[in-house]
Amino acid sequence: MGTDELVVIDLPPGPGWVELVNRLWLEEVPFLPLDHRLTEAERRAIVARARPHFMQDRGGETLLADAVPVTPGVAIVMPTSGTGGEPKLVELHRVAVVVAVSRSAKRLGATPGAPWVCPLTPAHIGGLLVLLRGAILGAPVTMHERFDPERLVHDGEGAAFASVVPAMVRRLVASDLGLHGLTLVVGGDGIDDETASRARGRGATIVTTYGLTETCGGFTYDGVPLDGMQVRMDAAGEIEVSGSTLMEGYRLDAAATGAAFTTDGWLRTGDAGTIDDDGYLSIHGRADHVIRTGAEKVWPEEVERALSSHPKVRDVAVAGSPDPEWGSHVRALVVPARPEDPPSLEDLRAHGAEQLARFKLPRELRLVEEIPRTSTGKVRRGALP
Repeated sequence: MGTDELVVIDLPPGPGWVELVNRLWLEEVPFLPLDHRLTEAERRAIVARARPHFMQDRGGETLLADAVPVTPGVAIVMPTSGTGGEPKLVELHRVAVVVAVSRSAKRLGATPGAPWVCPLTPAHIGGLLVLLRGAILGAPVTMHERFDPERLVHDGEGAAFASVVPAMVRRLVASDLGLHGLTLVVGGDGIDDETASRARGRGATIVTTYGLTETCGGFTYDGVPLDGMQVRMDAAGEIEVSGSTLMEGYRLDAAATGAAFTTDGWLRTGDAGTIDDDGYLSIHGRADHVIRTGAEKVWPEEVERALSSHPKVRDVAVAGSPDPEWGSHVRALVVPARPEDPPSLEDLRAHGAEQLARFKLPRELRLVEEIPRTSTGKVRRGALP
């Protein structure tokens, strides 16, 4: 395999990924990690669009026809999570990956020998970056086949870092396990204050990150940009970012690549937020998810964080519903912790009122059995009932 020949890796998570990523990185072989949780049709569609040279799965290595070389210097091709449609294929340059890993370690105070535990799939940029810490920095990495709270705590005993998503933190605090010595680097979505506080109360250090696959993972840590990254807001309040960890573009999709960048080279994130006088970035949510009720804007992600800490709520998603008076009102879809004892709308509004203005609170409640989510835990809003 050459340095411009893309190989797709179709293998489930497990310890073997540590050595595999080490070898591919050292040999400078560009690769695309395929999420084993996708359906066969979804995986085939990604492979067809990626046009790789090789496919590696449990059956071995297969040479494919109709291959297209990667852009020179590209090390990783990573599918996005695809919350709004088909995933795009992000090309990340080798230099961008090294910069992202090195600056993250510096911000975290993680020495090259600091151990990492990886309960995330390598098909998620957060999970893959943990494996790349091993390849680039020589960090000891323990890869798990799946998330298991007890195993994470056991393998992280003493002092270890772990990349997790908010749902994993919620399961950790619900497990009553001690978290002393663990630094939980939380990405993928926002985490509610109550869950973060409970994790800190158990001894964990919580570091929240914000970033995209297109930025090679988190580019702000606890709201502060990494060294060399700049953040600004456009006229509509959407976040734009510049710096050396940005993607080269979307593989074989020049139109989408052009639309992703401003004329002066800043990446449009598609997220709305604010920057305070100290340069601290706060994220409201996806700009196209906003619920407009009367003259107000409500961000579903903010309401979901507030309601998720209700003891009767196992999972929640928030959306807008048509309203003849206000245009839209806030609707909560809730998976109850105990189906026989679900929360009422009044319960949720009283709980949410402790954190949010009343116009942001739900006016409608629907109990559901499941919230449709991507493989990385993000709500698939287009699939909400």
